[in-house]
Amino acid sequence: MPVLRLPKFGKPVKYAYITGRVRAMKTKLIPHEMYQRMLGMDIPEITRYLEETQYKDEIDTMAKDYSGAELVEYATFANLAKTYRKLLQVSIDEPQFLILEYLRRWDIWNIKTILRGKFHGASEEEILEYLVPAGELDPEFLESLVKKDTVEEVIQAFDGTDYYDALTQYDGKMLSSVENALDKHYYFRMERAVGGTLSVGGGLLLKYVRREIDIRNLITLFRMNKAGIEGSVIQENLIEGGKLSDDLNRMAGQSYGEFIRSLEGYPFWSAIADIASEDVDISRIEVRLRAYLVRYAWALSNYHPLSILPVLGYIVSKDTEVSNIRKIVRGKEAGLSSELIEEQVVA
Repeated sequence: MPVLRLPKFGKPVKYAYITGRVRAMKTKLIPHEMYQRMLGMDIPEITRYLEETQYKDEIDTMAKDYSGAELVEYATFANLAKTYRKLLQVSIDEPQFLILEYLRRWDIWNIKTILRGKFHGASEEEILEYLVPAGELDPEFLESLVKKDTVEEVIQAFDGTDYYDALTQYDGKMLSSVENALDKHYYFRMERAVGGTLSVGGGLLLKYVRREIDIRNLITLFRMNKAGIEGSVIQENLIEGGKLSDDLNRMAGQSYGEFIRSLEGYPFWSAIADIASEDVDISRIEVRLRAYLVRYAWALSNYHPLSILPVLGYIVSKDTEVSNIRKIVRGKEAGLSSELIEEQVVA
C-alpha cells in the first residue's frame, strides 16, 4: 500500500471560524426527544415535520419524483452530502485536510455501493439514488463509474490511485474480501493523517479514530463469534490500529458466552452490559455501541473546543441523525411496532 504523504501546515492552526460555524450548524440537529414523537407519526407526518427543518429543500426538490419512505431516504442522503460539502468549503488548511480524510468513508461507501449494484445487476438509477458524494470523489466521477458495465471495469477505473490495491482483492465471486480491504485501507489512511498532524486536538482525534476501530472490530467479533467462525478467519477480518487490537484479536474464535464475559471491565462495557447475552439480537448491540461512540466524540471535544474535535462531534451526530430518520421510516414502511423501531434508534 502506498505511503501517505501529509501536507505541511503553518502554525498556529486557526479553528475559531470552522468551530463557530459548526456550533451554528449543531443547533439545527433534530433534538433527541423528537425521535420519540416521530415513532408515533406516520410517514407523511414525518415528511411534513422534516419539511420544517434543514431537510426542506431536498424534500421539496425530490417530491416531484418520489414519495413515502423513498422520498425521506433520498432527501436525507442528499442533505447529508450537502452538509458535509459545506464543511469542506468553509474550512482551510489543516481543518479541511482532516475533515476530508475523515469523510473519505463516504468514498468507501460509494465505491461499495457501486460495486454491489454492478454485482447484483441493479440499474444505474437505483445505484445513483444511494450515493453520498461527501468525500473526495466528485459526483461526475461517481456517475462515470455507475455507467460502467461490470465490477471489473469499475475496479480498473481506479488504476493508479491508492484504492487500487484494495480493489484488486476482488476474486470474481464475492465482494466481502474487497469490502474488508477497503475498510482497512480507509483506517490505514486515517490513522496516518491524524498521526501526522501536530495541532492541539490531533492526539485526541487519533484517540477517537482508534476507539472507532475497536468498536468496528468488536461488532465483527459479536457477529462472527456468535456464528461460530474459526478464530483465524475472524482475525483476517479485523482492522489494525485500534488501541485494543491485541485484546480483541485474542477474543477471536471464543465461544459466544466466553466472549461476552471477556468484555467486562472495558470502557464500552457499561453501554451494553444490560443486554449482552447469548440470545440478544446483534443489531441492538450495534445501536448501543454507536450511541457510545457519539457520546465519546462529544466528550473528547470538550477537552479542546478550538480544535477539529467539535467538528468531529458534529459529523458523527449528523450521520447518526440521518441514520435514525431512515431507520424510523423503513420500520414504518415495514409495519414494525414502535418498540422494535425504537430499539434500532441511536439516542
